[in-house]
Amino acid sequence: MTTICLVRHGETEWNKQLRLQGQEDIHLNDTGRQQAKEAGLHLQHSDWDVLITSPLSRAKETATIILNHLNQPIDLVEMENFKERAFGEGSGLTYDEIHARYPNRDYPGQEEWEPFQKRIFDGLNEVQQQFQDKKILLVAHGAVINAILSVLSEGEIGSGKTKLMNACISNIEHLNELWQITTYNETHHLS
Repeated sequence: MTTICLVRHGETEWNKQLRLQGQEDIHLNDTGRQQAKEAGLHLQHSDWDVLITSPLSRAKETATIILNHLNQPIDLVEMENFKERAFGEGSGLTYDEIHARYPNRDYPGQEEWEPFQKRIFDGLNEVQQQFQDKKILLVAHGAVINAILSVLSEGEIGSGKTKLMNACISNIEHLNELWQITTYNETHHLS
């Protein structure tokens, strides 16, 4: 069985300002670094085989902080598949501005849902093939994790129904040729 622990990156200034954050390379703020540390301290009690991260700095910094708290040396692997969704003209806007300009959240220049979903699940399939029967940490973004949860739960979780907190933890496993959700949006490790 392959298990993946999905960790959303820590807080950035754009998260704090309630700005939509796409593929812009926004760094963690001090709160985000503390959240990453708390996630690392929580995750250090398990054995992990690999840590995969989105290439965006907020995810990479979260992953690096977590890695520094783990009790064993493991590889850090960047994968483009888990980069945040591109939100086109919606990126950088506050949620109030979005509701006023794009009430249907149909942003010009946005990465379409089907290619976005395919990119993520191509990545999951690659992870499953490359790290079969391993325990994997994957640091990614809100829309990426929401898409995974939404598809695996057939719309019950994710895709706007679940507000994923920064540095929250969700878990999925691959068993009998299927991915399934075991937990999602856990925040008990955060102060």
